[in-house]
Amino acid sequence: MAAFLDRVNIGFAKLQMLSDLHFSNAAYGLGAGIFFIGYALFEVPSNLVLERVGARIWIARIMVVWGFISLSTMFVATATQFYVVRFLLGVAEAGFFPGVILYLTYWFPAHVRSRTVAVFMTAPVLSSVIGSPLSGLLLQLDGALGLRGWKLLFLTEAVPSILLGIVVLLYLPNGPQKAKWLAPDERDLIEARLSAERKQAEALNKMTLGQALFDPRVLALCAVYLSNAIGGYGLDFFQPTLIKETFGSSAATVGWINAIPAFGTVFVMVLYGRYSDRGGDRRLHFAASNWWAGAGLLLASLPLPPAIALAALWLAVSGRWSGLGPFWGFTTTFLSGTAAAGAIALINAVGNIGGFLGPYLMGWLKDLTGSYRLGLQILSAVMFLGGVVMANVRVRRKLSGIPRQDVG
Repeated sequence: MAAFLDRVNIGFAKLQMLSDLHFSNAAYGLGAGIFFIGYALFEVPSNLVLERVGARIWIARIMVVWGFISLSTMFVATATQFYVVRFLLGVAEAGFFPGVILYLTYWFPAHVRSRTVAVFMTAPVLSSVIGSPLSGLLLQLDGALGLRGWKLLFLTEAVPSILLGIVVLLYLPNGPQKAKWLAPDERDLIEARLSAERKQAEALNKMTLGQALFDPRVLALCAVYLSNAIGGYGLDFFQPTLIKETFGSSAATVGWINAIPAFGTVFVMVLYGRYSDRGGDRRLHFAASNWWAGAGLLLASLPLPPAIALAALWLAVSGRWSGLGPFWGFTTTFLSGTAAAGAIALINAVGNIGGFLGPYLMGWLKDLTGSYRLGLQILSAVMFLGGVVMANVRVRRKLSGIPRQDVG
């Protein structure tokens, strides 16, 4: 929750920053998206370090550093400074998300991994439920402590990341064998189940790190995740602005309205993750969610009554997030060890380049056409295409003892 809040809170800061700093929409979109360039460049090495030194130390380091960099955004005064801080924020956060995905494979077997990831992924969605009203309120407190509202926003919302980083350092176990709250037989049970699963998966898909990084399935999944990120982040960084244009409300009211699609998404994505674990082919579950997200973006581009426009945004947001449980549940079934660490990081790194492309595309097209309509329609097309690619990814069928849904 803290990570995503620090990543996208500039969507609210934009409501004041652009006029204060005299940024164009294109400059804002570039700054919003350049985060993901730093993120992508350092993703793979960061995840490999995590596997070597352990999750506790490395995740704590990531969180504390990104918290202080996010806080420093309040001091930017020029577009160049904005770009530099956003790039460094991406560098600092690199490895966090794929590190957690890898960490979850140390605890949960493949047949429950979609629902596990779905529960974890409710965190960034809940960050919108909580963070949107909070961000709107902070903007309304303009002048408190002698600070503009957007500066107060960056100052306040960086604190949880720093404090939670310290909590992680003190309490997060590196794996089941280090968990003091488990009995010895419970630790052994988890290790035995996951060890047997890894051996079976390796017998079917034995890969070195180099082979994993160039495996056609991994490269296809990079493209698929890229499509989801282009559509998702292209909407995330402009959704408060779209809502303000549609409803013509104050910053505080925009915050509450912006939380509605996210609140409705939490329930959908948890249920969808459980259904994906039970329902068979995770590829098609992801494809379907990308398609309904694309439909929501397409509807949002049309001149609709406010209530229907908000429903379209909910459709886009719920589809974007609901697919991530099946996606990572599928991806982690044919990868293990160092190959998994590198490939998961590569998929996330390439995919998150979409976090640069989507916002920049939206900002540039807004300056070019005076409207967000064309940008939303292009995001929609990208989401539809990503679903088509995912539906055609092929993985060899089951090995004895591994359920069919766990290998595609």
